[in-house]
Amino acid sequence: MSEQTVRVFLLDDHEVVRRGVADLLEAEPDLEVVGEAGSASEALARIPALRPNVAVLDVRLPDGDGVSVCRELRSTTDVACLMLTSFDDDEALFDAILAGAAGYVLKQVRGNDLLAAIRTVAAGGSTLDPRAARLVMERMRSQDRPDADPLADLTTQERRVLALIGQGLTNRQIGAELYLAEKTVKNYVSSVLAKLGLERRVQAAVLATRLERP
Repeated sequence: MSEQTVRVFLLDDHEVVRRGVADLLEAEPDLEVVGEAGSASEALARIPALRPNVAVLDVRLPDGDGVSVCRELRSTTDVACLMLTSFDDDEALFDAILAGAAGYVLKQVRGNDLLAAIRTVAAGGSTLDPRAARLVMERMRSQDRPDADPLADLTTQERRVLALIGQGLTNRQIGAELYLAEKTVKNYVSSVLAKLGLERRVQAAVLATRLERP
């Protein structure tokens, strides 16, 4: 995405918030706001036609929630979803990750960090703040075998790929790091997810982050 403009759609029921985020993004030469919406229904009607690369979604909406919007978008489009909310809601966080969100940040985030998050998810990476990563990992562990080694079935190369996923690298970047074709990396990622019993790349990123040892 570094050589082209990242197209962004904003969903938030507060116009002031949308305006503030839009102004922040429009000041960047590589980011373009292609549309806005104040409700879930409006967003689902507009996003497929506008074809943004990234949808920044508020969690709480007057006619639904951003998690449901994310789930619908991920099932019908290739739009990357970044959840942006003022609510510190553990359940919504976990639901968003399961719905396919590539990241989850609170509205208290600094402007530069939000810009970085948008660029990361646009490039196919994932981003969660440290607290969010911890919460998701704890929830995943509580639903799995607590005493088992989650990486036991992974090959050495698959472990390397998982570690790089945890650093937020895209398939292309992982390929460059490991001297592999991008298609080969994609196959490794699919294998890692299958062996770990995960559905989403961001879940693997969370797992890699929490298992990393100093």
